[in-house]
Amino acid sequence: MASVASSAPKEIRVHEKARRVDVGRVLTYVVLIIGAAISVGPFLLTVSKSLMNLTEATGRTLIPSTLQWSNYVEAWNDAKFSLYFFNSVKLAAITLSGQLVFCTLAAYAFARMRFPAKEFLYTLLLATLMLPEAVTWVPNFITVTWLGRITPLQWVDSWPAQTVPFMATAFAILILRQFFQQIPEELWDAAQIDGAGHVRYLTRVVLPISKAPMMTIIIFGFTGAWNALAWPLLVTNSLDWRPISYGLLAFLDEAGAHVHLQMAGSVITLLPILILYFLVQKQFIEGVAHTGLKG
Repeated sequence: MASVASSAPKEIRVHEKARRVDVGRVLTYVVLIIGAAISVGPFLLTVSKSLMNLTEATGRTLIPSTLQWSNYVEAWNDAKFSLYFFNSVKLAAITLSGQLVFCTLAAYAFARMRFPAKEFLYTLLLATLMLPEAVTWVPNFITVTWLGRITPLQWVDSWPAQTVPFMATAFAILILRQFFQQIPEELWDAAQIDGAGHVRYLTRVVLPISKAPMMTIIIFGFTGAWNALAWPLLVTNSLDWRPISYGLLAFLDEAGAHVHLQMAGSVITLLPILILYFLVQKQFIEGVAHTGLKG
C-alpha cells in the first residue's frame, strides 16, 4: 500500500510536467505563427494586389475577383524591365563570381595559413563591418574614377564600377573563415603526405565540403547586388547599365495611381531572390548556423 501511495505523486508530477511542456509548445507555435503572418502578410498582399484591376487594388479588397495576369505583362513592357532585369542578372553574376574567388582565397589564408600581422589584419577587416555603407561611397567613387583614367577599361557608367568594389566583402570572408577553421587538421596532414600544397588542398578537399557557406555567400551576395540602388545611381549616367531597382523606382514614379501595376512590378523584382532562396535554403541555414562556432 505504501509503494502504491508513493508512486501516485510521481505519476501526478509526470503528468504536470507533460502538461507544462504541451502548454509551452503551444505558446511557441502561436508566437511562430504570429511572426510568420507578420513577415509573409505584406508579401501576400502585394501578390494579391498585383492580380487585381485598378478599382479593386485601390479599395479594401483582399482577394481579386478575377486574376489579372496581364498586369505583369503591362508592367514588364511599360517599365523596360527587360533591360534593367538583364542588367541586374549580369551585374549579380559578375559580383558573385568575384566574391567566390577572392573571398575564398582570403578566408582560406586567414584560416589555414601563417603570415605576419595575420590577427591584426583580420581584426582590421572585421572593423570594416561597423562602417555604414554610405561612408565607403566617396573613396570608392574616387578609386573607380581614377582607375578609369589610367586604364583603357571604362569604369564609370559601365559594369566594373558596379561590381569590382564589391567582389570582396568582410562578411563573406568571415563566414568562410569560420567554416574553414572547423575542418580537422588531420585532413591537411593527410594532404601533405600525398604531396598536396595549399592550392590543391583548397580545391580538392576544402571546397567540396564547403557547400553550405558557399550557398550563404551566394544568397547574400546576390541579394546585395540585386537590391543595389544608391551606388549604381552614383556611378552611372545613362540607362544602359542601371539595375532593376532603378527600374522599379522609376516605374513607381511613372505609374502614379496605377497601384496594381506598381505591385506587379514589385513582385517581378522580388521573384529572383525568392526563387534563389528556395533553391538553397537548406545550405543557407546550415551556413549561417556554422558562423561563430569557432574562432
